[in-house]
Amino acid sequence: MDGKCLRGAVRADGSRMVVLAAVRHDDALTAALREIGAKTNEIPEFAPLLDSVDDADLHEAVITVDAMHTQKDHARYLVEDRHAHYLLSVKTNQPTLAGQLRKLPWAKAPVLDRSRDRGHGREEVREVKVVSVDGLLFPHARQAVRIHRKRRPLGAKKWQTETVYAVTGLPAHQASPAEIASWARGHWIIENTVHWTKDVTFVEDASQARRHHTPAVMSALRDLTRTALHRAGWTNIASGRRDYTRPDATLNLHGIP
Repeated sequence: MDGKCLRGAVRADGSRMVVLAAVRHDDALTAALREIGAKTNEIPEFAPLLDSVDDADLHEAVITVDAMHTQKDHARYLVEDRHAHYLLSVKTNQPTLAGQLRKLPWAKAPVLDRSRDRGHGREEVREVKVVSVDGLLFPHARQAVRIHRKRRPLGAKKWQTETVYAVTGLPAHQASPAEIASWARGHWIIENTVHWTKDVTFVEDASQARRHHTPAVMSALRDLTRTALHRAGWTNIASGRRDYTRPDATLNLHGIP
């Protein structure tokens, strides 16, 4: 789950339009999207968004969200109400929990998953340590995660480093370090695939549609178009759009003869 500001859609009071979306890791399908009201933020819209997702789709699913949504009520909602699991980033918005995680004996813990990637003009190395926990000041937390990232432009010698922490409600026998690392990387599909396509291919941020709920509706329609083309086998959504400009071709795409 992640929020996106529709930069061109400014309300009459000057506030920005934001939508919160839930996207599947495996195929980047947008399962739900919700407009964030002018006088609120993403946090109280977390449960209402997932309330629109069927229990069968959420049952035993692992929900990944950024640090804004590392909220105790969110964890309880996922585990107790929806019988789902979580992998939540932890930053300074939860200072007590962040302090607990930093003080864990990471120096004694081995690196349990290591990966190296090259792409987009840079090289990245990720090292993951995972420890089982009991008594953290966070509901249902069973494992703590430390991810150490090193990045550098291709050909450069100097690395930039970053250490991030996370918690999951899954115990060690249900979530291996490799799986946790995969979920942490997979979370960024919403930024790298969904948001990027809507901004670059559909030029969403340049849209100045702003009346009533039109910006959120148009954002949902862009998701529908992107998903339909993806399911039809298009990896380049821009090419798919060009190929389905005729009404009859568009109907065929949706299985309407």
